[in-house]
Amino acid sequence: MTMIVRDFRAEDAAALVRLRRVCSPYLVTTEEAVLFEVATANPAKKYRLLIAEEDGEIIGTARAGVVYDSGEPGQSSVFPEVHPDHWGRGAGSLILRTAEEHLAAEGVRSIYAWVLDEPSSLAFAALRGYRPTRPAHFQRLDLAGGTLPGLPPLPAGAELRTAADYTDGPRPLFEADAEATSDVPDDIGLDLDDYEDWLGHTWNHPLFDRGLSTVVVVDGEVAAYAVVQTDGRTRYWSGMTGTRRAHRGRGLAKLAKTDSLRRARAAGYTDAFTANDADNGPMLAVNRSFGYEICASHVRHVRTFT
Repeated sequence: MTMIVRDFRAEDAAALVRLRRVCSPYLVTTEEAVLFEVATANPAKKYRLLIAEEDGEIIGTARAGVVYDSGEPGQSSVFPEVHPDHWGRGAGSLILRTAEEHLAAEGVRSIYAWVLDEPSSLAFAALRGYRPTRPAHFQRLDLAGGTLPGLPPLPAGAELRTAADYTDGPRPLFEADAEATSDVPDDIGLDLDDYEDWLGHTWNHPLFDRGLSTVVVVDGEVAAYAVVQTDGRTRYWSGMTGTRRAHRGRGLAKLAKTDSLRRARAAGYTDAFTANDADNGPMLAVNRSFGYEICASHVRHVRTFT
């Protein structure tokens, strides 16, 4: 048995997508997205996509990078995945150690990682110096067989649009996304203040479905939105759903999400996925009202360097 860890090559894309769909079936990914993320990574991210290979077979991967868009320097993240059939044989340790060495060489002070909430994965993280910080739930909605709520009436002065309506000038969406994202409780605070970077890595991302991403406009201004990623076939992912501060408490985020999900079902999508902080009771309740059910749980962990 020969096991190595190396950097991703373009010809790995198909095998990597198959691996991710086994390890994290609740995430949406495509070959095009994998290639895009490697080719367009911001240089400040110091991004590496690592591959664990055993006798020529890809059995694991890890995404590692510096969190360059945070107001607090020295933070980084890693997301290791190993095919369940190969757990306990050293691939996880080797690929994580390689990622850690890369990030440490970039001078980071902390590494954040999401860990599957099951005993062996939690023990693996603890043994390597990671401590838990916050849990999160991944959820699945059966779009094909479930029953979605009806579209609520639009508030006075409100109208529904899609992100596609902003193709000629998406800055209003960027400004709404920046404001809403800054208020999301998280271990890693993000500062969306670079419009060109947002264009390159959100607006132009191949998974971003502009036609299914709903925008609620009130009196001509973006008030709320639901960002959607799809694989172009059957799988739908709810990314950020947010409301600008001046418009909160009016149910506009739920309105955006309802509209998007109903149109996704009409377009033939069968499986919808999302994720929320486990302590975010209001959002979890909203998702339950749509019919989402928890399909996996992760716990974010952090390892700090002195």
